[in-house]
Amino acid sequence: MPLRIVRLGTPRVRGEGLRLGTVRRPPRGVRKDEIASRDFYDVWLPELAPSQALVSWILSQPITEQRWATFARKYRAEMKPARRTIELLAALSHQTNFAAGCYCDDEAHCHRSLLRELFREAGAAIADSGTRR
Repeated sequence: MPLRIVRLGTPRVRGEGLRLGTVRRPPRGVRKDEIASRDFYDVWLPELAPSQALVSWILSQPITEQRWATFARKYRAEMKPARRTIELLAALSHQTNFAAGCYCDDEAHCHRSLLRELFREAGAAIADSGTRR
């Protein structure tokens, strides 16, 4: 019963379970009553999203490996207060199916890749579906 890391707005996988939106803002142009039915998320969890300032910083210039490393370090620091939430979700991943995700096309340069690492470090059961786009 693993946790999946997904791109929000993509079709759900059979048995995926509840989908958590770890994003700062709801999807633009989507009515609130359509967010789940359009495969974005069932529950919004912005506490696991990077701050708006950090997102603005990473998007302000082309992403280099050095900039990404800085983003990763700062995001991990921002997630320290959310450590218990991450640990709770990691524990739940051994009991039920659910998914967490973001809108970004490229998981390699999206906070969901870092969130995957944080979940893994907290002992989560993570689906071996590879990187989803």
